[in-house]
Amino acid sequence: MSGLFGKKSKKKMKQQNAAEAEAARTENSVNSPAAPNKMSGPSVSAPMQPNVRPKLVFHTQLAHGSPTARIEGFTNVKELYTEIAKAFNIPADEILFCTLNTHKLDMSRLLGGQIGLEDFIFAHCRGQTKDIEVTKSAPALGLTITDNGAGYAFIKRIKEDSIMDNVKTVCVGDHIEAIQGTNLVGARHYEVAKRLKDLQEGTSFTIRLVEPRKAFADIAPRSSKAATEAAPQKVGTGKQTLRMRAKGPATVEDAPTEFEERAAKKIDDLLESFMGIRDMELAETMVDICKTKNNPDEFAQALDDRLGEFAFPDEFIFDVWGAISDAKMGRI
Repeated sequence: MSGLFGKKSKKKMKQQNAAEAEAARTENSVNSPAAPNKMSGPSVSAPMQPNVRPKLVFHTQLAHGSPTARIEGFTNVKELYTEIAKAFNIPADEILFCTLNTHKLDMSRLLGGQIGLEDFIFAHCRGQTKDIEVTKSAPALGLTITDNGAGYAFIKRIKEDSIMDNVKTVCVGDHIEAIQGTNLVGARHYEVAKRLKDLQEGTSFTIRLVEPRKAFADIAPRSSKAATEAAPQKVGTGKQTLRMRAKGPATVEDAPTEFEERAAKKIDDLLESFMGIRDMELAETMVDICKTKNNPDEFAQALDDRLGEFAFPDEFIFDVWGAISDAKMGRI
């Protein structure tokens, strides 16, 4: 990833990464429960072993540069970070977030609650810490917040021509560690967004940010293009994903349907409009909840039971119900 090695070395690195990605595809297709056992015939069959977790192996690198490591045996994001940390002999809290299939700070490739069985994981680690004083001269700062599912909230998007867009030391991917001296490690994205929203207009405040560690070739000032989110892209090419949940075991599932993808994307947009956050895992959970509900009242009650800590307003819930209905009917 560094630009120090010349064209020949870059070509070798591309060949190596391609080979490693192919190895991951082969290994996970063999170990997936859907893969047939080509060595066994009809007369020789091994006894079924119930409740055996499939052995899924993923390949990973540190985004700023490292050898490739293999990880397995995790069931949620925190365990994933722990396994990556063990593989590279670093503290788990050094990892800010992960992207899939790219080492770049591409906010459309963030690792959420699902990983394609062929995906290559890049871990972005803590870099420089910076304390910045900002004056809230307008009602909105122009930040969209997300989190890594393991205690770190960070900036996913900076609105063009906003207050924060004019502070060039604030960048997409920066972890928000503290506001006005209050430590926010462990806070969810919606809690951080609310704290920023509740700051009184006209006042100045200090925000402590931790930027992701950069590879040598990526060190450059923030440009105007970096302030906006890249167009969303489908991550991975596999038809199955490993879905991780905050509660319960990880499971191998079919990839989301076209309807589910459209609905989740629209809900993610609504989360940004209403709450200043983006969270595809949360959006996908809301789609799952809605599938078995017959009307908005049942949906609202189910959201309150499952996701009550978010305190979603009624207007937002009705908009989400409408978005899912539109996706089902092909209107979006």
